Order: sequence, then structure tokens, then C-alpha cells
Amino acid sequence: MATPYGIKLAVHLITNHFGTLVAKVCDNLLRRGPLTLQQVIRYTELTPQQVKNSLLILIQHNCVQAFTLESQGGFGDGPKANTQYLALFSNILHRMRFPKFLEIVSRELDQECKELLEGLLQNGRLTLVQMVERAKSKRKDGCREDVVREGLTKLLAAHFVECCPAPEPLVPEQVKVETTSKKRGTKSAKINEESETIEQRVLAAAGPMEAQRFSMITNTEFDVNGETSTDDSPSLIVGEKRKRDSLELDRESTAEEGEVVLWRANFEEFLRRLRHMACIENVRASLDDGAVKVLKAKLDATRGLEKKVKTEKSVPLSLDNIFEEVIKSEEGRVMTLDDVRASLVQLGCPASARGTADSYSIDLKKIIESAQNDEVESIVLKRYGRDAYRIFRLLSKNGRLVETDKISDTTFVEKKDAPKILYKMWKDEYLHMEKLVLAPNRNILLWKVNKRPLWEHVLDEMFHAALNLSLRAAYEWDKEKEVINPLEAMTKEERQKQKNIRILLDSSLLKLDDAIMLFHNF
Repeated sequence: MATPYGIKLAVHLITNHFGTLVAKVCDNLLRRGPLTLQQVIRYTELTPQQVKNSLLILIQHNCVQAFTLESQGGFGDGPKANTQYLALFSNILHRMRFPKFLEIVSRELDQECKELLEGLLQNGRLTLVQMVERAKSKRKDGCREDVVREGLTKLLAAHFVECCPAPEPLVPEQVKVETTSKKRGTKSAKINEESETIEQRVLAAAGPMEAQRFSMITNTEFDVNGETSTDDSPSLIVGEKRKRDSLELDRESTAEEGEVVLWRANFEEFLRRLRHMACIENVRASLDDGAVKVLKAKLDATRGLEKKVKTEKSVPLSLDNIFEEVIKSEEGRVMTLDDVRASLVQLGCPASARGTADSYSIDLKKIIESAQNDEVESIVLKRYGRDAYRIFRLLSKNGRLVETDKISDTTFVEKKDAPKILYKMWKDEYLHMEKLVLAPNRNILLWKVNKRPLWEHVLDEMFHAALNLSLRAAYEWDKEKEVINPLEAMTKEERQKQKNIRILLDSSLLKLDDAIMLFHNF
């Protein structure tokens, strides 16, 4: 969700990376939604060439997606189409997370893969030829094409890199379906509005086919695993062979037309890894090491089968399969089958019958919601104190309206202090209040926690804090650049102090971003 301070943070990031002109175009797209070229020119009051260049930069760095919205004309008219530009709010925020993405690849793959990903993050989109040229320029002894190709193959196999989406997909106008029941139709329209936003429809239309998204077919017909395939392979069934032939014909026609394949970082896969890491850390804080080992093994085994980042429940696995995955790691070999079963009970996943064997699925949504509750409760504790923390925790777990006196009695907070604490949290939009009139001169105040609007409010506060940290970091950087020769003008103690300030600001921003992802991406 693009909150007010979230938009300001996104515009600040674009300003730092690409300047004020590009940021002005991005700001209008974020605040106004999809716009045509002429609308962007009118709203920004920039020249057509400046707007075109700005849009090209934003598209190159995956911050804007162009699309053609097909709308039906009047009676007797054919379909009308016009190109619009949509700002991708989440992709802009991912620019803060590039160090995290590089760390994941460095930990799971090798240095060559990390350098390739770094080039994609810096340049947005690159062809294989451009990757090779960049790798050669980085090294004095040069770099062979097969080394770059091998690194790209590893990144594709791990889904860290993907083929770029279509430059301008055709998105049909959304048709509103009316139902016979008015009440049911309202509910259906609300669900449809939430589940199919314009951004989701555009990205779905622009996304490449799954077979093309992570494959790099060469003249020698190597797939992402480095295995060769021929038309005479008996292992291919007729349907698979037909799909492969169709894919090769598409690639051949693309090559004949002079088009090239562009590659970019796959943010979705990095978010999935970070979400799994957040689930593991939350379980580590509340359960024992056995539950952590089981959860990690299960997520590693089923990661490739997840269809979306916000998967509510993990892919079901049998107890034997889970045990097999657990004992693959050195620390997991100390666990027995009974230990794994006990850990699954701790994780709150009872067995569900599937065929002849039981299967276990872990509720990831519940783990994320628990982490969100803990995060908000910690904010309340730091901002309002221990009494407010107990009150908020009671209302959060209760989930319904509770009167002031009952809150005071349950949490053991003084009756004279409870209304003040409740009013302060309500004023800061952390609580919802309703007034119940019992008599002309007698009113009762009822309180509750509305989690959805509160989570949005907390997220906006986090965006505000991240913006302030980014502005302070930019200020420190500008202050350091004002010194003509910092190494000579500053003493050793001053240099160390300046370095400590930058480290503190960067680490604080990365830690705050973990909380932002918890509410915005997970």
C-alpha cells in the first residue's frame, strides 16, 4: 500500500538515484495513478523530451511499467487503445534492499553470480552481451563469455534473475459483473476490487510465460541446468515436445526480428527468501531449536513450489519427507522422527490426511501475524509505557469493544490513569473508540483495536522514520563532501566519528526496513 509518507520516501529514493526531473515524473505517477504521456507532460510542466527521457530511465530500472489499456468504444466503434505508465511503488522501495539481495546471493552462490547480480541492480536491465562486456571491463585479465553464461545460468536456476516482462502489454478494460442480489453484488465487487488492482492486472499481462521466464536457450539448446536436449529424445512426451518446439520457434522468430533478451533481478524470489527468514526468526524467538530446524528444512524443500510471495500455508509434505529434509543438515541429524513430530505440533500444524499418508502444512500467515503483533506491541511499550502495553495487548487479543472500567480491572491499571492512557493512544490512532449513551447524563466509552487501519498507520509511521533516516544520511554525506580533502582536513577521531555515524544510520535503516517488509510485503 502506498501511504503518504511511503510516496515521499519513494520519491526521495528516486531523487537520490536519478535527480529531480525523474523524481518529479515519478511523484506524479505515484500520486495520480496510471497516466498517458500527454497527462504526465501537463501535470509536470516539463518538456516532452524531458518526460520521455525520465520515463525511459524509470522503465530501464523497473520502476515504471508501460501498458496499453484497451477500452471498448461506443456503438459501431472498434476497441480504442492508449499507452499509459504505471509507477511500481514496491519496486522503487526495493532499491533500499539491494545490499540484502547481494548478501543472499553471496551466501548461496559464488562471487561471479554476485557480480552479475550487482550489475543488474545497478543498470536495471542488461543483455547477455552487456553482462559480458561489463565483466571484462571490471577485470584487468578480462572475463570469458562462458564464465558469465555459467553465472547467469546459476542465477536463473535459483530464480534470482528473470527474463524482463513485455515492454507494453495489452490490458483489457475490467468488466464489472452485476449479480441479482444487491447485497451479494456489493460484497463481490469489494472482493474483486481488492484482489484485482490495476497494478496486478498489468503485471500479470506483462509477465513472460513460465517456460521463458527462467530459461536461457542457446544455439546448442542448453537449458538452465546445463543439460542438452534433442528432438529425438525418447524421454519427452508428445505434449512437452510440442511446447518446447513452440518455445524454440518463438525464440527463433524473436532473433530474426532483431530483438534481444533482457534480464533483470527477480525481486519476487528475494522477497520470498526474506519472508522465510522472517518466519524462522520469529519462531526462533518463541519456540525451541527443533521447531526452527523443522521449519527451515520444510521451507527450503518447498520454496520452488510456492506460487506467490504471500503464501498463507506451506506446501504439504509427509512426515517421512520432512524428516528426510531435516537430516540433510548437520545440526538436523541429531533429531529423531519423534522429535520432528513434536516440533510440528509446536508449530501448530496437525496432520491432514492426503491419500494413504498424513501430510503437514505450516501456517505461515499466522507466524507473520504474530510477528506483526509483536512489532506493534513493542512500539506501544516504548512510546506509552508498561501500563499502555498491557491495555493494548488485552484489546488486541480480545478483538472486540471493551469498556473503560473493565479494561482497568483486567489490566490492574489505576482507574484514574486508564482513561488518560486510552485517550492518548486513541488520539495517536492506535485505538478505536465508540461512545455508548445509556442515559441523558451517562455515557460509557468502549475501546478496541482495529488491526487493518492500525497496521496501515504503523506502516506509514515506519515510512516516515525511514525517510528521516535517509535524509539524515544524505545530510551527513553532503557535509563530508563539503570538505575539500577529508583525509587531511579531519583528525583521526573525527574520521572515526563520521564513519560511526554512517554505519549507525545505515544499520538503523536496514533494521527498520525489515519491519517495513513485515507489514508491506509479507
